[in-house]
Amino acid sequence: MELRGYNTGCFHRGAPRWKEALWVMVKCLFFLPPWPWPSALRVALLRLFGAEIGPRVVIRSGVNVTFPWRLKVGRDVWIGDDVLILSLGQVTIGPSVCISQRVFICSGSHDFRAPGFDLIVKPVEIGGHSWIAAQSFLAPGVAVGEGSVVGAGTVLLTGVPERSLVRGNPGVVVGKVEERSPNEKAALGGFRPDPGNIPASGY
Repeated sequence: MELRGYNTGCFHRGAPRWKEALWVMVKCLFFLPPWPWPSALRVALLRLFGAEIGPRVVIRSGVNVTFPWRLKVGRDVWIGDDVLILSLGQVTIGPSVCISQRVFICSGSHDFRAPGFDLIVKPVEIGGHSWIAAQSFLAPGVAVGEGSVVGAGTVLLTGVPERSLVRGNPGVVVGKVEERSPNEKAALGGFRPDPGNIPASGY
């Protein structure tokens, strides 16, 4: 590897430089500081820059989105403080997903063996009704199945099927998140991961 020969290959940033520069200024003012700007304002700004955002989405302070025009978020999603979404590739978040504090969703990496440390871009997808717990890392190309729980501090390098309970570094499936009965669903107003299947520590 020789970094002076770094090569981005055929990567296209998806927007002109002026738009990217304007987004950086907006992000520095309304997203990165800990000021209590209304979540609705942050959602409106993301939409203005090309993100697809569903209704009733909550975006906390410190959220850092690289390219909003490569972000799609479903309805009723919570994105916690200091979440980093490196959207060099498409990042898709399904409905009713909770992304806890300091999660890193990464859609770009590098080929270490290439002389120019070539950039590699792959999409990341999080299925609906999932919980990505605090300080987890999702690698490029990862797809999280619907209804899954990714435990705090997990480094997820490969995709996992629906209703998976995942933890560790590297992240592995350690169990299943059992679906509640129809009566329990009705009482809660929708699907929720069953706390009985989640260890008391680390989640």
